[in-house]
Amino acid sequence: MLAIIDNEYQVNLSNPIDISIPLTNTDENPIAWYIDKPVFEPVVFGDWIGKVSEGKSSTNFNNILFNPHGHGTHTECLGHITREFYSINQSLKQFFFVAELISVVPELQGEDLVITLDNILNALEVTLKLGVPKEALIIRTLPNFKIKKSLKYSNTNPPYLSEEAARFIRESGIQHLLIDLPSVDKEKDDGKLLAHKAFWNVKDVNNLNADARLDCTITEMIFVSDEVKDGGYLLNLQIASFENDASPSKPVLYAILNDECK
Repeated sequence: MLAIIDNEYQVNLSNPIDISIPLTNTDENPIAWYIDKPVFEPVVFGDWIGKVSEGKSSTNFNNILFNPHGHGTHTECLGHITREFYSINQSLKQFFFVAELISVVPELQGEDLVITLDNILNALEVTLKLGVPKEALIIRTLPNFKIKKSLKYSNTNPPYLSEEAARFIRESGIQHLLIDLPSVDKEKDDGKLLAHKAFWNVKDVNNLNADARLDCTITEMIFVSDEVKDGGYLLNLQIASFENDASPSKPVLYAILNDECK
């Protein structure tokens, strides 16, 4: 049992809820942004193969080629969209956050499905308890088909978050945004990246404004099963120590046990 003293949250760390999608080298791996699936292959030196089953190595010794943005659950910092380099490993220094999980049905606007401000407000009205601050927001889109875990998103125009909704999330003080889509922005938007910019408060990607949100993150391509109910959770946002704008990540939720804190 863990108690977070500031607001007397209690969680049971023996019951984690993993909302990441595993990285594999099979056709089950989700893919976005027009790339091929990940590659896992043993190192080869002459006739030596780094694979125990080949009979020439005592260890399995694989190279792995993947793209964090296109191959599964990943967490990114504002360095994803800025001219100057910023690293997720330097931006994310705390890893436990009080989070709110909401479910939304994106609205049809022309040929697009859009997560609107009304979607966010309506979902929060149902789930959010007044007076309990939340540091992270997790958005599950409906319908919530399990095929999300293996979808090939390229050239499919997936749903995305409106600029207005992203701005509201920022102004609400949410520091970490998690979503079950390949991007918070429209797949083909001519490089506008309106939701990314609104959430991070980036006004000029070439000359970063002083009030841009350097310590805030966006996590994309999660999957939250239907068994996980909307409401408050403790989020453990785990990344690999990549000095890159993004890292593969493993967000894990823990149910909050004491009712008055949900």
